[in-house]
Formats: sequence, structure tokens, C-alpha cells
Amino acid sequence: MRLRKHFYVPTLIAAGFLMLMSSDIGAQRAQAASLKVGKMDIGGVVTSSKGPEAGVWVIAQTKDTPTPFARIVVTDDQGQYLVPDLPAGSYQVWVRGYGLLDSKAQPASLGQKVDIKAEVAPDAKSAALVYPAAWWAALMKLPDDWATQRKMAIDYKECYDCHQVGNKITRELGNTSSTAGATSTLDAWDRRTKVGPVGVRMAGAFQEFGKERNVFADWSDRIAHGEVPQTAPQRPVGVERNLVISEWDWGLPNAGRADAAASDTRNPRVNANGPIFEASEHTDMLTILDPVQNKASMIRVPSEAPRLTDSLNTVSPYAGPDAWHRSADPRSVGIDGKGRVWVTDHTRENTKQPAFCTSDSNKFGAFYPLKQSNKQEAIYDPKTKEWQIVDTCFNVDHNQIGDDNNIYFGIGSGIGWIDINTWDKTHNAEASQGWCPGVMDTNGDGKISKGWTEPNEPVDPTKDHRIQFGAYSTAINPNDGSLWIIGIGRGDKRLVRISRGSNPPESCLTEFFEPPPGQDIEIFGSGGVEVDHNGLVWVDWRDSGHFTAFDRSKCKTTKDPQATGQSCPEGWTVYRYTNVPTYQNSKLNPAAGYLTHMDYHDILGFGKDTPLYGSTNLDAFVAFDQKTKQFVTLRVPYPMGFMPRAASGRVDDPKTGWKGKGMWSDYASFAGWHIEGGYPTLPKAVKFQMRPNPLAD
Repeated sequence: MRLRKHFYVPTLIAAGFLMLMSSDIGAQRAQAASLKVGKMDIGGVVTSSKGPEAGVWVIAQTKDTPTPFARIVVTDDQGQYLVPDLPAGSYQVWVRGYGLLDSKAQPASLGQKVDIKAEVAPDAKSAALVYPAAWWAALMKLPDDWATQRKMAIDYKECYDCHQVGNKITRELGNTSSTAGATSTLDAWDRRTKVGPVGVRMAGAFQEFGKERNVFADWSDRIAHGEVPQTAPQRPVGVERNLVISEWDWGLPNAGRADAAASDTRNPRVNANGPIFEASEHTDMLTILDPVQNKASMIRVPSEAPRLTDSLNTVSPYAGPDAWHRSADPRSVGIDGKGRVWVTDHTRENTKQPAFCTSDSNKFGAFYPLKQSNKQEAIYDPKTKEWQIVDTCFNVDHNQIGDDNNIYFGIGSGIGWIDINTWDKTHNAEASQGWCPGVMDTNGDGKISKGWTEPNEPVDPTKDHRIQFGAYSTAINPNDGSLWIIGIGRGDKRLVRISRGSNPPESCLTEFFEPPPGQDIEIFGSGGVEVDHNGLVWVDWRDSGHFTAFDRSKCKTTKDPQATGQSCPEGWTVYRYTNVPTYQNSKLNPAAGYLTHMDYHDILGFGKDTPLYGSTNLDAFVAFDQKTKQFVTLRVPYPMGFMPRAASGRVDDPKTGWKGKGMWSDYASFAGWHIEGGYPTLPKAVKFQMRPNPLAD
């Protein structure tokens, strides 16, 4: 592990895990002689012609449960494995590991010791078949000049927002109807990007590359002629070998862009041992997993809105016609303190706003009228099986519930909220919601007043100033209740803080901060945001590959009278995960972080307040251990195509240690049919657990 510093900003290069490895490997060697396989376990040793195989995955699968189930573990440094606490059934057990061919599945029974013989991959091509998408995408040859590379990174983000690039379905053009009649490889790419659930938008994003679209054509041609990654991913090391992954089939094969929740982010004991919920945007379904009974089900999310048609292509080369017709378009999901499920829901036509959204009789509508809302909020009560609809003036998406029991949303250059207590008492949408525009107190009078200058106008020191910013991800500072918002616009850099105050909207005060220049690689292209109990604001940067911590308490001043975003360069600490190859001729890489999450309750065992983020192209979460300043890769090796949007921690039984808690996620690509196995492979609910060592039962 090397540390590099740029002025006051430390930069972490994650080249290894020596500190993590030393203690963990010692523990593994101490236990090597005594592998004990319990009556609900399967264990054994994995060897190849080279001897014991350390750091490879053992997958145990069964179809004897109501929905197909798999559990995945990693071998220790002696090649030993233990798959613990399996549901009753007959299993198939096999091995996947970098440098190996997938082993043949062997039948296994609970309580059985099953040794597995693995075969070393004979060449780079066969070995690379199981590499994550990033290793294949890194074969793209970018032009040498930085300006073009920077633009291409921004253009790539439009792809990575929705699905992997570099997985089998994208690196191979294939013979589907989407490329029929193509006269060249470039023409095939132009054609294929027009097909999908948002084919019109995808084609437009691809055309943004301009002549650089030839990079994709050249990439596909070179792969077709046998070019493969020459550098292998690193096998799991150190604490990464303690990971236990459980997977359940759920949902529909044409599902896509889904979000999942297991518990209330404030209290992980809410909904203990209860169902996991997923909002599936493409299918209008709330997908439900009972992990105790290993049973999956679905219910339709209610909507009176007309079917969505804008930019939609309803014909799939895999699922056929009418594949993605939908109305509710559910996307983000959360669980409140009563165990109810809050789902973003397109319940009506966008412009049919309640009158109070623009009314002088409503203080929010009078202060900042809202004329359109693309999505509203639905509440599902698992106990009564009933739905409630909260008609919001603002558009809802990713959200978080605060200690004040308000659920908060970034609404595009502002914030909105629903007061859950008021809703429960009144069921009055107007009384239960409020919103604020993002207006900076540039005149310094401690409040915001109408008559502010607009984002496209010069700052006037006698007036406040409204700013433009993306609001994709929203987080709450648990110390002071302030809202932190970040967008995913093209090359977005703005990290926004809004303090609601005691009398919103006038008391809503806005600040924004941007990363300082002077880095070895420019920081740009934000993804997600979270805030820990120390007030550190964590952001992953999709385009440039950084992970940053911003500490407002270090600011010499937060006053920014010219609205530059550079009032606090001393607040930033910059890290960069580099355990991934870069594009050819570039320092940029195709890992593509997605949303930032926070393990507030030590679900993963790295301590409370562990930030992590999902990565589009790594099949993994990347966690950052604040104690060791190390990145830890939590990779899902099978099926390839894991692209997470959710990380929801839950404690089912605090008395049982690692067994009683887990971090829940799901396969949430916009293109679920990209999962290994192809259509009609089902998406998965995924549970992450970290045991104290690779053989813990």
C-alpha cells in the first residue's frame, strides 16, 4: 500500500492489503489442520495440479428450496472451504477462481466433506472468461490527449449509469435482431444501441461519442480476433476471504433498474427476519423475498398513470414485443420504523399537480411553485397488505429517513420531504410535505428571500443566489440533520448542503463545495453521497474513479459570496481505488462506481460508519475501512453481472454474532438480461456476511 500526497490532500493507492492479510493469514494457518463440517454444512479442500487453491470461490446451489438458492464462500490459504448453515436440500458444489477453469459441479449432501479438483486454465483466453467486465472494458484504446479522454469518461458514464460494459453480451456483437443488416462493426454498434428499454436515449448517448464511437468498433474487432486481458484480477485476500454470499432467485427475467431494502437505516432491528423488498422499475412490481422460508413472490405497484412511452422501446431481442410496458415505474424503496415500505411510484400524469403546489395559500407553493412531478410516493404495509399514495408536488427518487421521521428527497436543485408523523395522523398530502429550492445566502442576512438571482445570472452581493445542481443521491448528517445532495449529471462536481432550519422555506440555507484542483487525476463525475456519525461526507466519483471524504468542520470559512464552490479546499481528503486496470493510454479506469452507502451498524465487521459503494463493472461492493485506510473488495463471482444499487443492513438476531446480521443488495442493472446465463436467467437477492475467518461455522 503506497500513500501519495498532493499538497494537503492525501491520496490512497489500493495496491494490496498487507496489513489486513498478515493477521488473517496467521489465523487461517492456525486452523488449517481442523476442518469441522457440521450437519448443516458442506466443506472440503480445493486443489489443482499446483496444489491447494487459496482465494477461490466455492458455490453450493440447490433447487430444492421454494426459490433456487446458492451460498458462496472463499477458500483459505490451505485451499479449505466451509459453506455453513445451508437450507435442507440436495446441492451441487463447484469452484470458480481466477487462473482456473470452472470445475464440474459435484453432488453434495449436508454434513458431507467434498474435496474438489480444479483445473488450471490453459491460456489467458480461457482464464479471462470469468473476469469482471472492467478487465475487458480496459482493452479499449483511448486517444492520447486528456481533453478527449475526459470527454469520453463523461460519455462512458451514460452507459455505466444503466449497465456493465465489458461483460459478454456487450463485448460480443452476437447475431441478435438488434444488429441485423449491419454493414460494419461501427454500424452494428449504432444499431444495437437503439434497442432496449430506453433505446432512443441510449442511442442518443452513444452518438455523443462522435467519431470516438470507433473505439467501440475497434474494441469489438480486436476481441473477435482473439485479444483478451493479460492481467488477471486479484483473488480475494485477507478479510475478503471471510465473505459469505447468499443468493435467492426472485423477480422476472425482464426486470431492470431495481432497488432493495431490508430494514430501517436508523434501526437495523426493524423487520428482523422479515421479507426483503425490491422495487422493479421495468415490471411495475414490488418483488418480495422471505429469506426464512426461501420463498419469492411479487405484487403489482398501483398506478393510475397512463403507460410510459417517452423514449421507450418495448421490443426486446430476447423477451420479444411489449417487453417493457409499464406505468408505475417504481424505482427507489425504503423501510420506515413501522416496517412499512416506501416506494417511488408514477401514480398520475406528470403535469396534473395538486393545486397547492403552486398556490399562494400554501407557503411552499407560494415561495417556490412546482409545476410538474414525474413520480410520487406509495406506501405498502406488509401487515395489512394495503397501499397508500402520497401525492407529492416534487419528483421523488433516492431517499433517506431522518431522526425527525421525515423522509427526504433531492428534487433537482432543491430538497423535498414528507413528514411521516403528520401523514399518519392526517393522511393529508398538503399538510405532510414541504420543499426548498437551493438558494445561497449570498447577501449574508441569515435567511433566503425572494428576488434572488437565478443560476444563469451574475451573483449580486445585495441578493441571495439560487444555484443549479443535480439531486440524484441524498444523505442526512446524523449530527445536525443537514441534507447533503449530489447529482450524476455529465461531469457533475457539486456537493450541496442544505440546512432546513426552523421555518422553511425561508430558513433553508444552501452551500455547495467542489473538489479542489491540483490532483494527479482531476476529480469529476459524482455518483452517490453518504454521511457518517463524525460528519464526514463520503462521495464516489463515477467518471474519475475517486472516493472522497469531505469534513466541513475543517473549513476555515464556508462563506462563498461569489458561489464558486471553492470556499473549503482544506475539507477534502481524496482516495482512489486502483485495484482495477486502466484503459489503454489512460490513467482512467472503467470500474464506474454507482451509489455510496454507509454501514452505520457494523453489519460487515469493519466497524460502525464504514462507507462503501457499488461498482458497475467490478461485480462488487468496495468498502473503505476507516481504521486501516484500506479498500476491501466484496466481489460476487457468480453469476457475473452483479451491479448493485442498494446496500441495506439488518440485524436479525444480535446474540448470534455474524450469523445474525447481513448486508442486503440485489442485481439491479437496467439490463437484467446481461446477467451470466442470459435471458431468461432471473435476477438475485444478495446477502453479504463477514465471518471471523474463512472456516467459521
